[in-house]
Amino acid sequence: MASAAAATAAEWEEAERKVLVARKPAFGLPTACPTCLPVFLYLRLCKVPFDVHVDTSFPDADHIPYVEFGDCVAFNNEKGGVIEYLKEEKIVDLNSKHPSVSYSDVLPTKAMVLTWLSDALQYELWVVTDGSIPHDIYFSDLPWPIGKILYWKKMREVKQQLGITKLNAAEKEEEIYQKANAAYDALSTRLGDQIFLFDNSPTDVDALFLGHALFVLNALPDTSVLRSCLQKHDNLVNFTRHLKVQLLESDSSASGLGSSTDPSSSSTPRKRASSGRSYKPKPRAKKERTEEEKTFRRRAKYFLSTQLVAVLLFLSLMGGADSSELDDEDGVDYED
Repeated sequence: MASAAAATAAEWEEAERKVLVARKPAFGLPTACPTCLPVFLYLRLCKVPFDVHVDTSFPDADHIPYVEFGDCVAFNNEKGGVIEYLKEEKIVDLNSKHPSVSYSDVLPTKAMVLTWLSDALQYELWVVTDGSIPHDIYFSDLPWPIGKILYWKKMREVKQQLGITKLNAAEKEEEIYQKANAAYDALSTRLGDQIFLFDNSPTDVDALFLGHALFVLNALPDTSVLRSCLQKHDNLVNFTRHLKVQLLESDSSASGLGSSTDPSSSSTPRKRASSGRSYKPKPRAKKERTEEEKTFRRRAKYFLSTQLVAVLLFLSLMGGADSSELDDEDGVDYED
């Protein structure tokens, strides 16, 4: 086991290029996906040089984000996610630089971000909003009917995950925001006047919370309850703005962070690796562009056909649900 981890770490060191495959940018963020953004920020905080490629072919795939390096791929749906994989394999671990910070101190803070704050963000993104924000992030490259059905499907999944029904919707909403407020209060106390949450050096919790906060402040509308809750804490807002300038807006070559984004990646097809399988990404030579385009079109046709089948299955499983039910689910607005 140790030898395997050592081999993976060696592969990371020897890899000429590290590539983060994520969802597309929007709202002034390098990737608008709240799952991809913390991984991007973690690599930046680790000062890892990497490229970013955008995958628009599989908007509902749970293996995105993933990181390619040499012959290895770290998927989001394996080993607790990309960040946990990089830590477990001894590749890059910000927490190891904090010998004075115990695991018991970090774990509760991390748990709040991954549960209470994550649930609140999912609730606002998929249940409260009118669907325009998820559309811009996940579905804008799909035909309207498919995008709308996938949005409804995800909305129902989030409601089930959060235990929301028509009978307990108001009670669940109050509970979700109470927990989010409690998490922000604890994080504000934890941060104090420090630069980072633990001492003055970053951990993975900083990357996770920073990704959350950047999305809330930049992507959610002014009427967002969650955004209002976060803005009550000046030190959390200042923490987010300071690191946004340092990690996203400053010149990477001057700051030494060494990360870059490929502006043409949104139109470049990427090969999807099957779960649990590693592969070496092929170099992009101009002479292969025509063949790549043909391959991309074949994949696009396959993707559309599978999504149409998914739509039909979804509609059949709904058992003839009337349109009023969908309208109720899709028409919840923010309270003023």
